[in-house]
Amino acid sequence: MVHCFDTHKFCSRGRKFKKIKKMSLGYAEKLSYKEDVGDVGMSEFFDSPDELQLKINRLAKMIKKSKHLVAFTGAGISTSCGIPDFRGPKGVWTLQREGKGIPEASLPFHRASPSITHMALVGLEQAGILKFVISQNVDSLHLRSGIPRQKLSELHGNSFREVCPSCGTEYLRDFEVETIGLKETSRRCSDTKCGAKLRDSVLDWEDELPPNEMNAAEKHCRIADVVLCLGTSLQITPACNLPLKSLRNGGKMVIVNLQETPKDNRASLVIRGFVDKVMAGVLHLLKMKIPSYVRVDLFQIIFNQFRCTSETKYAKWSLRVTSVHGEKALLPFIESVEVTFPERPELKPAVLHQQPFLLKRETLKSRPLHMVLWINFSEGCGCRFISIDFPIDFEASTDDINEDKNTVIQQLRDMANEDQFCGQSSVIDRKVISATGKTISTYAVATNIAQYNELPSKSTDVSNGGRETVNLGNGVDLPTSSVPSKKVRVH
Repeated sequence: MVHCFDTHKFCSRGRKFKKIKKMSLGYAEKLSYKEDVGDVGMSEFFDSPDELQLKINRLAKMIKKSKHLVAFTGAGISTSCGIPDFRGPKGVWTLQREGKGIPEASLPFHRASPSITHMALVGLEQAGILKFVISQNVDSLHLRSGIPRQKLSELHGNSFREVCPSCGTEYLRDFEVETIGLKETSRRCSDTKCGAKLRDSVLDWEDELPPNEMNAAEKHCRIADVVLCLGTSLQITPACNLPLKSLRNGGKMVIVNLQETPKDNRASLVIRGFVDKVMAGVLHLLKMKIPSYVRVDLFQIIFNQFRCTSETKYAKWSLRVTSVHGEKALLPFIESVEVTFPERPELKPAVLHQQPFLLKRETLKSRPLHMVLWINFSEGCGCRFISIDFPIDFEASTDDINEDKNTVIQQLRDMANEDQFCGQSSVIDRKVISATGKTISTYAVATNIAQYNELPSKSTDVSNGGRETVNLGNGVDLPTSSVPSKKVRVH
């Protein structure tokens, strides 16, 4: 049984939960130094409220009429997630040119949640409007948001994805892979017929774009009737030329970016406004809700009863809380584990502060053991901690559990959305390996939820002193100053 608790200020056992520290952006630190990175620190421009409103209206009409919409995204769509961009006033390369250090993210890179723009694109994809996404970002937020892998080209790689160079299997991690530049990592392919050493998938400056990603991107740009460029300066070649391929077959290019780009004169529409505001306005005009985001993380509890060569009334055992990516992989979202024995006051509780979270004990075989594990989550998680009832009977057999992982994860997301907070948890599977005395249980837990405020259903009229609105032609008016804000639920 799993319990979650509403603590807000305190985690288990009354200890204060640490405030989120600003964390450096690992990917930017790992990139090779390059002096000439193009134009940086350029001025930002904003359309007037009236002009912005008219442009959002025009974009909504273009998207509504489109038959093959493609999104082309850059770092600008992730700045509201707490991840710095590269060319903005406080971007990575802007500060580099000024002789300053790498900017800090507002939360750990691996805990960033998708922005309104990310989730708006998910809404368009689920509605069958958006056919493909091409991204220059390595933050994995498109995949986390729910864009299907087969509808996504990550041109510059993914900081959380490893690839087997032998069989091509991809591994999406909950931790940031330690290298970039397509180098070998410390893990191997889990396919017993392969076992090759894995490589990271993130490009360094000298690396060529991956053919599979590039070919798919080119294919969709050629047949696109609208390519929507969001939060990108369109300076990095050859990626920046992909949207232009739609023009050859009569397609249109739309650019939403605060800074001028080299492709502005080729675009049918250029919008100077925050991408979140623009995309929220578009979906409102299309009478579509922005989907909520629920993050579900996995971990394992491995219980091992050691075999004894002689008869003894005591059982030696170990308990380990570990990553589903292997016992040597770190668990970035778990800060500590506390193990208590509520029915056995003579047994001393254990507090495991360092990974691997491993406890070894020796207890009576004849007495069943009821443990409660307090899983304390790390900074950036919306749920402070959960408790897990973990009963052990040394003289009785344990049944296997084998639930469908995708079904369980979807159920947790549905529960989190209904409850409007995170912390829901469930067992996905339990495998008993009799030959070794090992039991491996896999748990899923909803660790973050982000929901979006609804827009007002009716706007005020200008003649009555309200703000001006624009009509899409289907009876929907939108004041562009009214956009949903992301609400992060903490439980």
